Amino acid sequence: MADTHKAGAFDIRNIIGLLIGSYGLILLLMGIFADPETDKTGGVNANLWAGLALLVVGVVFIAWSRLRPIYVPEDVEEVRDDPTRPAPKKRRRAGH
Repeated sequence: MADTHKAGAFDIRNIIGLLIGSYGLILLLMGIFADPETDKTGGVNANLWAGLALLVVGVVFIAWSRLRPIYVPEDVEEVRDDPTRPAPKKRRRAGH
């Protein structure tokens, strides 16, 4: 794969994993340090368990992107039969 490179930080799985993981961290900290309000949830600290679950999902997304990276080719052939793409602009010759 000499003429390819990894998507890296622009891989959507990294963005999703970081977003879900940050929400999970916030909920985890709220579950540890805030009032658990277990009377509203039937005796379960919902913030703690939801935070742990979101952290696990975030780590899975980031691990997935690291273990199975997306390789992006350096050059891509021009698509000529796509009707949704506009026609290339014609260059005017000098003197016209």
